[in-house]
Amino acid sequence: MSFTAEEIAAQPRCWERAIALAPEAEGLPATGERVAVVGCGTSLFIAQSYAALRESAGLGETDAFPASEFPYARAYDRVVSICRSGTTTEVLELLRRTGTPNVAVIGDPTTPIVQIADAVIPLEFADEKSVVQTRFATTAFTLLRAHLALSEPSLLPADLVAQAEEAVNAPLPEGAVERTQFTFLGAGWTNGLAHEAALKVREASGSWTESYPAMEYRHGPISVTDEHSVTWFFGAPPEGLEEEVRAAGAVVSASGLDPAADLIRAQRLAVAVAEHKGLDPDEPRNLTRSIILT
Repeated sequence: MSFTAEEIAAQPRCWERAIALAPEAEGLPATGERVAVVGCGTSLFIAQSYAALRESAGLGETDAFPASEFPYARAYDRVVSICRSGTTTEVLELLRRTGTPNVAVIGDPTTPIVQIADAVIPLEFADEKSVVQTRFATTAFTLLRAHLALSEPSLLPADLVAQAEEAVNAPLPEGAVERTQFTFLGAGWTNGLAHEAALKVREASGSWTESYPAMEYRHGPISVTDEHSVTWFFGAPPEGLEEEVRAAGAVVSASGLDPAADLIRAQRLAVAVAEHKGLDPDEPRNLTRSIILT
């Protein structure tokens, strides 16, 4: 079994620990603060989901940015950075430049970010050997989501860990592994999850993937959908869209799982497609664990 597959399977226990950690996590935003959340790659998509979830729950205005595109002229009460490696150049540069109180959610507590950030929340139990991020990203999101649920309990399903366990073992959509084009659709806070799922399949298997807000899919992107496609919904599909996609020939995934738990199934699809193509998901093409610029 690949490192990536092992780490995907470990997510329920990691989420359980993150939920228990949330009440004691120091430095995360208070209700009403104006917050910027930053990351790169996978961490950016997790930042987008967290930002949308926090703001939609009425807990404070929240924006998400790539660390390289942070708007330094804007005023925020707090910056939250998500960085598995603790060494990503753009994140470290941002934290050095900003005078805004900040907190970093990280995987490795022995890295330079610890000396730069105002506060650090290490999730070393969710750190990974793999280049392709899976359990760190979802565990960071679970921590942030559980922290929001301290103010708004409805944001965290009581059975979320059990749903994660179900996702680890649930069957993948029949025929999906043999397809060659993959589209992931979200809405609201699940848009970031859709982008992350597309990135996972692209990274691990080198496949053609796309991601969109579900209601935007009809406005052009559906034109690529055919008998070679998989269309994956995070959350309930908009009325009528699932039928349109099936009619175009795509395999459709629309599970009843919590969207974050369903991301585990999409991660498993990424590994399965890679292996079907004879690729090693632990050795993704042209990628390294951390981007360190000289």
